[in-house]
Amino acid sequence: MDTIDLTYVGRGLHEELTAYIADQEDYYADEGVHVALRDGCTWDDERLRHGATIGLGRALLTRLAGGIPWVALNVNTHRPLFWFLARPGLTSLADLSGRRLAVHAPRTAPGCFARIVLRQAGLDPDRDVDTIVRPPGDYGMDLRRLNDGRIDAALVGSTMAPEAIAAEYGWQVLAWVGDHFEIPTVGVAVDPTYVRPDDPAVKAVVRAHRRALEVIRDDPDTTVRHMGTFLGRHTAEEVRAHYETFIAPYFNTDGQADLDVGATAIASVAAELGVPATVTAAEFYRIATTTP
Repeated sequence: MDTIDLTYVGRGLHEELTAYIADQEDYYADEGVHVALRDGCTWDDERLRHGATIGLGRALLTRLAGGIPWVALNVNTHRPLFWFLARPGLTSLADLSGRRLAVHAPRTAPGCFARIVLRQAGLDPDRDVDTIVRPPGDYGMDLRRLNDGRIDAALVGSTMAPEAIAAEYGWQVLAWVGDHFEIPTVGVAVDPTYVRPDDPAVKAVVRAHRRALEVIRDDPDTTVRHMGTFLGRHTAEEVRAHYETFIAPYFNTDGQADLDVGATAIASVAAELGVPATVTAAEFYRIATTTP
């Protein structure tokens, strides 16, 4: 049996759901590959290069800013699962002007995406917003700081259902990043320096993930059951509502990337990073490479 390390670089449904379903439903074994799922959230870029990664956003940023020749071989969705969650009194992104926002670092994928969205709302993230940079996690501390007023808003990820949290606390979801910025994101990427895109283990992982994507689209009960593992603080009804609103309509079944969306996203990310757009969408999203 072939073996491969597969690393996630963020926590929550956004990164982990497809791989989790592939693992729990034994699709990896069916495809003849043993996958070691690794937590690479704190790994440096060099260590990540030696296996496959789920984090296409980080892969793109490090290709543009660091020249690491990552290529994406499978794409789960074009809508990043991050939300701006705010205390009462704020009703739009524009209301973040002069407010305290907990957010990821500028040169991380979610931090970069957030800055792009803030600029679209007419805000300079370096001057108009009091940003409090914190590392990725389960966002539990952000909820505590929102509750006691130490921050006014937070960019949170898919370790929770933000719309349910907002209803519970009387807060506001100011925006879903996926509504304002599209990018082919989360899937399978490799650095050909160390892992061949046509390696049998890589192709097996891609096949397993595409089977998992079909489950996400076609089998709501199974998907919601697996989502409950990640969203333990939520009721079954809240988990299903989150699935129906943010997952089912936007996760694809074929692993393909929309290259027009990819081209626009690459240009936006490069501009935010202040670097040249040195890779085209077709060069980065090499989906055809892994066709069985």
